[in-house]
Amino acid sequence: MARLAGVSQTTVSLVLGGKADGVAISVETRQKVLGAAERLGYVPDPAASRLAAARNNLLGVFSFTSTFPTDVQHSYYPFLVGVEQEAASQGFDLVLFTGSSTGGARAGAHALNRARLADGCLVLGRHAPTEELRRLVDDGFPVVHLGRRDDPDGLAWVGADYVNAAREVVTNLVALGHREIVLICEDDPVPASTDRERGFHEGLVAAGVPTGPERVHRCADPERDLTPARLREWLASGVTAIVVEETDTSGAWRALNAAVAEAGLDCPRELSLALLGSPPPDDDGPVPTGFDIPRARLGAAAVRALAALVGGGRPDEPLVECAFRPGATVAAPPGGIPAAVLR
Repeated sequence: MARLAGVSQTTVSLVLGGKADGVAISVETRQKVLGAAERLGYVPDPAASRLAAARNNLLGVFSFTSTFPTDVQHSYYPFLVGVEQEAASQGFDLVLFTGSSTGGARAGAHALNRARLADGCLVLGRHAPTEELRRLVDDGFPVVHLGRRDDPDGLAWVGADYVNAAREVVTNLVALGHREIVLICEDDPVPASTDRERGFHEGLVAAGVPTGPERVHRCADPERDLTPARLREWLASGVTAIVVEETDTSGAWRALNAAVAEAGLDCPRELSLALLGSPPPDDDGPVPTGFDIPRARLGAAAVRALAALVGGGRPDEPLVECAFRPGATVAAPPGGIPAAVLR
């Protein structure tokens, strides 16, 4: 390159390394070097840049989902859209890692070490390993978890405000006259689930409706557990509305709708259904009442948080508001609004 530009190797290094401040290099000489670099298809070596400047403008994205979320039908795909757009606006390139290729959360004690190739890393997935995250945090490596985490101490995260969003859905149901409401959640007590459950209970309490653990139905295997017989039991006990937690598999929501169809129930005339989250991308049924998770906005907020950490600062927007979705799966309970509500 130096021969093609007609300059010394030192001059090439100064121009391409961005360290020519204070050195008298003419505009003409700069253009010769840059022109030669373009003709030769020169691309800076990120490893060398990292050694020289301690940064390479790369942000990692590490997924602990079973399949890396690059398919538009995957519930995590919109997160990546927001991540990509915000990273570009912040001047970062992305490097994608997948825990699923080495066993996901069971990949061993050092699966996340590869993330150190980047300046910092976003971590996706409900079951990212706590010990590995703690090791990165303790080492001072910039890492942000996409989704609220209770541990390890010092881990930065960006998540959706599921508590207030779930409370709003329940408030809407109570306003329509529902009093016997059941929450269905998968037997997987991660923060996203506990936040939804907390909002569910808070919504009932705020409306003066008794609540307790009996209001929550946990199922490890939704397809086996959510059956037409189970629905008929709930209806016989007075249940008029069912609220379902959304997960990345949407297992409970899919199983519940299949049971409703098999039981021949009319939704929402005979039974109201609400979804605490966004419906699956391939769901072709009526738009469910609930709330939408702002996945692209969350991805963008996570990148801003990570960029702040890489730059030596701290994130300032851990929670992103969810928007209530009126939908078409909720109506007043059979028999109308109770007289007590009208008074």
